[in-house]
Amino acid sequence: MISQFLAARPACIHQMISERAKAVLVLRGLMVLFASLAAAFLLNLWGRPVPEPPIPLVNTNFLDTATVRRSYVDLVRAGEDLSDFDCYICHERGKPPTLRFDTNQNIIIPKAHSNIVMGHGEHNRNNNCFNCHDETNLEQLQTRDGRTVSFADSMRLCGSCHGPTYRDWEAGVHGRTSGYWNVRMGERKRVICASCHNPHSPRFPGRQPAPGPHPLHPVVKASTESERTR
Repeated sequence: MISQFLAARPACIHQMISERAKAVLVLRGLMVLFASLAAAFLLNLWGRPVPEPPIPLVNTNFLDTATVRRSYVDLVRAGEDLSDFDCYICHERGKPPTLRFDTNQNIIIPKAHSNIVMGHGEHNRNNNCFNCHDETNLEQLQTRDGRTVSFADSMRLCGSCHGPTYRDWEAGVHGRTSGYWNVRMGERKRVICASCHNPHSPRFPGRQPAPGPHPLHPVVKASTESERTR
């Protein structure tokens, strides 16, 4: 038995050496393969795609959450200086201011209000200050049917003429809504009409649309049927 075991040992040792040699050859082959691949990438043998142009930055105007203008109500809420809005510094309390019109029945804007451009309505049909302002109390507004409203409720004045738009505003379809849609999570805030529209010239000026999302990859134009059949 011992002699048979001793006779088998050279065969086992030879097999182990042979398997080790094969493993060394495989490892060397893998090293050569990876080195070749690394050299190919470094030498750019397969070519590289053309780098995409940098993504342009979005104009910061599209990131601004402020409204396009600040109404009197916005200034009151912000605690701004309101001395320029004190009507009775110049006007006599309880006495309607005198309105003057030219020969074409267009209202003549006093120099004290030269910043006002009357453009509410077409064909100068709404060029009377007292269509909206209460002539006996300049700190209030009045609707066409004589109801008095405060500046904070000025959207009700707008709604007395612009009913469908006012209903859209109430539903959140028209205008600016911020805060929480789910009121259980937080307050929902809607800005009044005058925070976007100038009451004297309410037509909203056109604005450049915000850019669409960047595709991040080149857009491949789909071939037409005629191109596919050529």
